[in-house]
Amino acid sequence: MGIELRLYGPDGAWFPRGMKPSLFLPLFVAALLPSLGGLTFTPSALASAADPAAGMVRVYVGTYTGAKSQGIYLSTLDLTTGALSAPILAVETTSPSFLALHPNRRFLYAVNEVSRFEDKPGGSVSAFGIEADTGKLRLLNRKSALGGGPCHLIVDQTGRNVLVANYGGGSVAVIGLQPDGALGTAGSFLQHQGSSVNPRRQEGPHAHGIYLDAANRFVFVPDLGLDRVMIYRFDADQSSLTPIDPPAFAAVKPGAGPRHFAFHPNRRFAYVISELDSTVTTFGYDAASGRLTAVQTVPTLPTAFEGQSTTAEIAVHPNGRFLYGSNRGHDSIAVFAIDEATGRLTLLQHQPTLGKTPRNFAIDPTGSFLLAANQDSDNVVVLRIDPQNGRLSPAGRSLEVGTPVCVTFVAGK
Repeated sequence: MGIELRLYGPDGAWFPRGMKPSLFLPLFVAALLPSLGGLTFTPSALASAADPAAGMVRVYVGTYTGAKSQGIYLSTLDLTTGALSAPILAVETTSPSFLALHPNRRFLYAVNEVSRFEDKPGGSVSAFGIEADTGKLRLLNRKSALGGGPCHLIVDQTGRNVLVANYGGGSVAVIGLQPDGALGTAGSFLQHQGSSVNPRRQEGPHAHGIYLDAANRFVFVPDLGLDRVMIYRFDADQSSLTPIDPPAFAAVKPGAGPRHFAFHPNRRFAYVISELDSTVTTFGYDAASGRLTAVQTVPTLPTAFEGQSTTAEIAVHPNGRFLYGSNRGHDSIAVFAIDEATGRLTLLQHQPTLGKTPRNFAIDPTGSFLLAANQDSDNVVVLRIDPQNGRLSPAGRSLEVGTPVCVTFVAGK
């Protein structure tokens, strides 16, 4: 027997005036679930309502697994209101702490921060297929990350390689991809060498991120242990990384601890957020040589703040006018205006993330919302972005997920 549910507004319409049914119904059903004891609505059915044309986008949340988390979680974000659907478990997998989407949006990759894989020391990388209708994930295969403590990965623009940074091992690696999205043969492996001035955190190399330029030619690796952003040439056909001759790197202040990296959309500037001294450094970028030239360094914390804090994530708004960086301890997002001509930064705001330890955040594809993953308060908080001045404000929405540490958007089915 079929059951039809309708909600009439004061004008006689069966959904609120001005709201498309595809936007309203998932929210209405989710709100009504507790009182519908005799009816069953599966979470996967709600997830399948994600329709970018109707203003919805899928959100995957990577976690550290334990008592409150089993793997990668899936929600949908309403791009008008900032509402998030109740999370469902997209796939069970161990500590998927960073996620990367394939260019064709059919595959998702995760680092697994585990101490051993196939009875050998080191972490792993997992490949997943995305089910078009539900957004759920199915494991394709899993391979060694070729180093300990994998913390970050990307897929190159050809969709033929995964590049991974191993924090614990202080190394980077390239893994080729098969046509079906599965992980294939390992390509290059580069071991960093050296240390810096902080004996506790910089006793050796700690590659903390890996990034490609727009031309898919150069790779940039912030190494927290070396106080350097290492620069390599990348060959997608050969799955190879080779040092530039002479070896190239961009240095930050000793003890700064560079963590993550972001390009400006105009590709003339790049930004590095340093974990240990809570700063952002602006670099000029030469696309022909891959070289970075330091321009400016600014703090991410208020001058009067005297507590313990470290930075984590960095992102440039799609419009290129604003930059965001997260502070763990101060538990805020620092917001900066970007000078269009020079790339220099001017502080605009410190917005609390309404949780503890914002390890990661992401800006949705339309630039309307920033989702902050608060690792130590088990929530992902939605902040609205003012398109005119870049400032953040609470959207009054959040997602309860155990130990969230990565947010990734997938637009389209």
